[in-house]
Amino acid sequence: MKFRLWKQDPFGHALWIKRLIIRILGPLTHRRYRGFNHLLIDGSEIIRTLPDKGVLFISNHQTYFADVVAMYHVFNASLRGRVDSLKNINYIWHPKLNLYYVAATETMHAGLLPKILAYVGAVQVSRTWREKGKEIHREVKTEDVENIGIALKDGWLITFPQGTTSPWKPIRKGTAHLIKTYKPIVVPIVIDGFRRSFDKKGIIVKKKGVTQRMRIKPPLEIDYERETVEEIVEKVALAIEQHPSFIKGREE
Repeated sequence: MKFRLWKQDPFGHALWIKRLIIRILGPLTHRRYRGFNHLLIDGSEIIRTLPDKGVLFISNHQTYFADVVAMYHVFNASLRGRVDSLKNINYIWHPKLNLYYVAATETMHAGLLPKILAYVGAVQVSRTWREKGKEIHREVKTEDVENIGIALKDGWLITFPQGTTSPWKPIRKGTAHLIKTYKPIVVPIVIDGFRRSFDKKGIIVKKKGVTQRMRIKPPLEIDYERETVEEIVEKVALAIEQHPSFIKGREE
């Protein structure tokens, strides 16, 4: 048995370093959601009803990092007794360390800050359809699928099934395959306002005084054996309100 000086997550990241990064970045980013901008939260009580492992959060996507950082705040605040509130930053002192998110390897290697954020919990995957701004076609890496399974077995995983920050794009079938394979509890989240607040990366503040929104919905009812990939894709699109039926009369 390999001796370790400190506890690590399944990907070899030291838990004390993850905790330290979250404790530093938490207060630095808090005012983005409860300060010069305000995050309106709905449904966070659902977070406290979930098991510690095997939960997949699916959400629409508006920026590379601001969406995920907001979810880290909301999840940890809820676990520390806040209901639809980020009041009192003390909730970040003992963060949930088995919380992960799916991110493109290309994105997480683009600079020092993304690499730091990756250490906190990124499950890095290689895009099969796009790289460096160009359309590509390649097979899904078996290692990527296995890593997603490892994250779900260890804790919670956030994914953005459209695979892009552009609204109204189709749901990637890979998400449905993962749901059928690993059978997680699937919790939908719908966000809005992040695109107006931040740049595409979610780092630079574009506008202050924006009300951002995050709505956490009850887990989906899914028949993992009988429902087809296409049926699950349809269900996911409706749940995160990115189905074509939502487009009419609405602009993200």
